[in-house]
Amino acid sequence: MLTHNLGFPRIGPKRELKRALEAYWQGSINQQQLLQTGRELRQKQWLLQANAGIDLLPVGDFAWYDHVLATSMLLDVIPARHRNDSDTADLDTQFRIARGRAPRGKPAAASDMTKWFNTNYHYIVPEFAENQTFRLADMFWFEQITEAQQAGFNAKPVLLGPLSYLYLGKSICNQDKLNLLPQLLQAYQQILDKLNSLGISWLQIDEPVLALELTDSWLQAYTTAYQQLDKGRVKLLLATYFADISDTIPLLTALPLDGLHVDFVAGNSDIALISQALPEGWVLSAGIINGRNIWRSDLATLYRQLQPVYQQRGDKLWLAPSCSLLHSPVDLELETALDPEARSWFAFAKQKCQELALLKQALQTNVTTALAHYSQPVAARQQSARVHNPAVQQAVADIAKQPAGRKSPFALRQQAQRQHFKLPLLPSTTIGSFPQTADIRRSRLAVKTGKIDTEQYQQQIRQHIQLAIAEQEHIGLDVLVHGEAERNDMVEYFGELLNGFVFSQAGWVQSYGSRCVKPPIIIGDISRPEPMTVAWSCYAQSLTTKPVKGMLTGPVTILGWSFPREDISRQDIACQISLALRAEIQDLEAAGIEIIQIDEPALREGLPLRQSQWQPYLDWAVATFKLCSSDVRDTTQIHTHMCYSEFNDIITAIAALDADVITIETSRSDMALLTAFEDFAYPNEIGPGVYDIHSPNVPTVSWIKQLIQRAAAKIPADRLWVNPDCGLKTRGWPETRSALTNMVKACKELRSELL
Repeated sequence: MLTHNLGFPRIGPKRELKRALEAYWQGSINQQQLLQTGRELRQKQWLLQANAGIDLLPVGDFAWYDHVLATSMLLDVIPARHRNDSDTADLDTQFRIARGRAPRGKPAAASDMTKWFNTNYHYIVPEFAENQTFRLADMFWFEQITEAQQAGFNAKPVLLGPLSYLYLGKSICNQDKLNLLPQLLQAYQQILDKLNSLGISWLQIDEPVLALELTDSWLQAYTTAYQQLDKGRVKLLLATYFADISDTIPLLTALPLDGLHVDFVAGNSDIALISQALPEGWVLSAGIINGRNIWRSDLATLYRQLQPVYQQRGDKLWLAPSCSLLHSPVDLELETALDPEARSWFAFAKQKCQELALLKQALQTNVTTALAHYSQPVAARQQSARVHNPAVQQAVADIAKQPAGRKSPFALRQQAQRQHFKLPLLPSTTIGSFPQTADIRRSRLAVKTGKIDTEQYQQQIRQHIQLAIAEQEHIGLDVLVHGEAERNDMVEYFGELLNGFVFSQAGWVQSYGSRCVKPPIIIGDISRPEPMTVAWSCYAQSLTTKPVKGMLTGPVTILGWSFPREDISRQDIACQISLALRAEIQDLEAAGIEIIQIDEPALREGLPLRQSQWQPYLDWAVATFKLCSSDVRDTTQIHTHMCYSEFNDIITAIAALDADVITIETSRSDMALLTAFEDFAYPNEIGPGVYDIHSPNVPTVSWIKQLIQRAAAKIPADRLWVNPDCGLKTRGWPETRSALTNMVKACKELRSELL
């Protein structure tokens, strides 16, 4: 029996990779220094996993920005606009694809970025051009393998499989992507040949799209592809995750593989049945430790489930996390501020590796004393008073009996709001946050460490709000925001003000590139002890006669971007959050805040991966949004925001939210995402993002006008708003000021042309 890992967090326990990347982009370090940071991180991560008891180490899972983009670099799938003069794939090319610019090379529009299945990780979408070819180009993936071998580690390379890579990409010329498979397989054959020459024993080849409901042509392509590949002496472990793949077992067992990894956490698959279905000589990699959450595993229960499978398969049973630990923080040992009780409930990436080693030892020796001791906090938590609040549970039960919805239909509300606000054609606004400057971060650190008191901190935040309001008025925006200077994160901020959450110090996970988030941890029933945003919103509104939006994060997003409880349903957690937000919205409205934005960027990522299972989720997700947003006056305008999602297949649910205005990301897709709203005849108002805030490039007036004109060709101009794609937290003030000035100028010019 072996333990192995599907992937490890690449950012480092203290976000070393984030800091090195941003220093390189800013010119503070050179490329050699960045490369050295990467080498040091990889060595430490391999050693950490080996010392924790992992037998086969994942290698090649490290990426400078994103592992899908790294695969594109390996296969020379580089958009023409990003190629350099020498036509070679280098590190700066990778950054231009992801960010639109790099320390070297000509800036160009960044490639699309979207969610990795139903996670909060984002990947860079491969672009397949007309007459696309594939060849081995960037050899960094192979360099990692050699690096691990030379350091004496037992390396198991990790590679995104050919079908998943094709499926996750997009064809620029709308060709059938499966037509590219024969050429792509030639490149994958070259990879296998090189792995054979390197003496690699096992290759983990990830095919996560098997978790989706694939068409017959895509399923048949698996047989075509894997029958064609000559693996030589390399053994193939095909890895799936995020959902039950039991229905594909007959297909997979007919392929020339040597093992199969199955996620037994997300899919609730029957491990005994799958074990019996696999060929006798195959390895079954059992993904039994949750790779996407932070809870300590009940190893005693897992032992009882695994013991009969181990007796059947022996050393052909491997133990693994359910998926890559990319989605988990690195090390619980860094959490010195958590109280002992809460800390005893958790396990981060390092501890999950140790859990696998404990299980392996118990299965091989039949000695379970260590497992019983390890699992004691899991049982103790079920009785903790911190977990259960009868008043919250009763409120959820009561609200389920009440219908949720606005008092009047949108047409009547729209008329009342237009008379009330008297906004111009193409009203301009932003999504919420303004640059989180070094001064803001210093103030936050100072109050946390006791260098300044709460009143001093609040005064400093008020000064930043004054600046944000003054800048917006000078630029000429129509609807303002307070800038969110007081917020460390759009989810963590609310978690800190709600009962039922705890927080880590170093529980960072990668969202994309250098962007990391520190999700709150939901440990118990959720309630709001007091108003959370009212004072800041009212202060901002007192500084201007223009409307200032109240800014809230929606219930589905707070749930989706936290580490949730696993002892009650996600629906019940979302309902608890919604009740807390409902009280906040009522207080905002009573205080004179008449436009309230409830961000739900995580709405789509919460979908089950199989479309046949979508509707129950969409029903309760829409219901929780309406529960918190519906009990307001007709003149109170409710906005929502969504980003980096495909909207076509959930447009009915988006319409059912019944928000007065929805703002969405569309600039990277060149307004293509608006087609869903056009075809559906979406009735409410829409703010399509007119520039990509994740790129440091400043859009020109003409570029923004072109995008607005494309939007107006799909949606009537009198229902359009103009705004950036997303919040401006990660940008600097100079580029923010320039971009918004150009945006407002484009609005004014188009108003003159349209009126």
